[in-house]
Amino acid sequence: MYTPKAARPNVISVSQLNRYIKSVIDHEPRLRSVFVTGEISNFNHHSSGHLYFSLKDGQSVIRAVMFAGNARRLQFRPQDRMKVICCGEVAVYEKTGQYQLYIMDMQPDGIGALALAFEQLKQRLEAQGLFAPSHKKPLPRFPKTVGVITSPTGAAVQDIRNILYRRYPCVNMLFYPVLVQGDGAAPQLVNALQRMDTSGLCDVIIIGRGGGSTEDLWAFNDEALARAVYQCHTPVISAVGHEVDFTICDFVADMRAPTPSAAAELAVPDRAELTAYYRSQAQYLSHLMDNRLRGEDNFLLRARQRMEYAGPEGRSQRMRQYYQLTAQRLQSMFQQKISENELKLRRSAAKLESLNPLSVLARGYALAEQDGVIVKTAAQLNKEKPFTLTFTDGKVTAKAEETQALPEEV
Repeated sequence: MYTPKAARPNVISVSQLNRYIKSVIDHEPRLRSVFVTGEISNFNHHSSGHLYFSLKDGQSVIRAVMFAGNARRLQFRPQDRMKVICCGEVAVYEKTGQYQLYIMDMQPDGIGALALAFEQLKQRLEAQGLFAPSHKKPLPRFPKTVGVITSPTGAAVQDIRNILYRRYPCVNMLFYPVLVQGDGAAPQLVNALQRMDTSGLCDVIIIGRGGGSTEDLWAFNDEALARAVYQCHTPVISAVGHEVDFTICDFVADMRAPTPSAAAELAVPDRAELTAYYRSQAQYLSHLMDNRLRGEDNFLLRARQRMEYAGPEGRSQRMRQYYQLTAQRLQSMFQQKISENELKLRRSAAKLESLNPLSVLARGYALAEQDGVIVKTAAQLNKEKPFTLTFTDGKVTAKAEETQALPEEV
């Protein structure tokens, strides 16, 4: 129903309504500083640096914004499904009539912001290959100059200097003083590392500081510093904190030392160890040379013997020896042949002697002959004719009157 203008209620515009609601909320002290916990969703990191997202729980959602000035102070990277605790104020964006949470600070819920930022950066850089062992450069064995980047007021620089000169007095130390904690520390560390690397004056660089809290060591977790270490052409030793402390710089560096003192020990060799090593090497070389000289002496001796053997005098000596040996062999052969012939002659003489009738006669026997024929049996004798008996000392002529046969042996 149309109502005359005089009877119409007070009508306001949309802008007036939004402005009124904004003023009401702005003047509510309980909304000027609130702490809200929720889960991030629809996260958007604008190119301007502003962060736009929503915070939600099981029943509700509220829009949130964090402007670039506050976002730059965050130690971690917000992302979807991350549960956070936000500190800020509730206000109305008058143009759209939406109320939202303007966040001044934000922390992860359930884990510290620094710890989360450390893990996020570590995972990202590791995925990009900044920690790969294949990229690690070997430390020089005998460096001429060691670069040191640390605080000029801390004990680290004194510890490094003392150990370097005690272990390896001929080394030079190039010191670049920097801040090692606080907001301006990371840029100084990056600048010092880049200048020392590009100068080409150092063979190895030690960058570090003594121990401290996570906040004190945070400059060595800076992403720009990690990339500067990765791009450095000079081998880098990271010596940050004590043995239980690890930083991103430790993972990227070519070598990680648990303390600055340990870094100095890694950077240079020990004079005492070198002296002992070279002394042992000298002894080994001396022994090797002695063996070599003995071998050469033996070689020369054998060569001289071969030359003497192959020379005229050697050939003459060998011929004399050959003739002497041949004469000895011939003499031995002749003597052996004579002995063999003598033995055969004695054996033949013995056989002849055994067959000699005179030998038989000498033993008391006599040889009977009749008509020039040897009489072997009594039956052969002709009783009518004489026969001859031959003894060792002469012959006797006899005649058989009768013969008598001997009885046969039983």
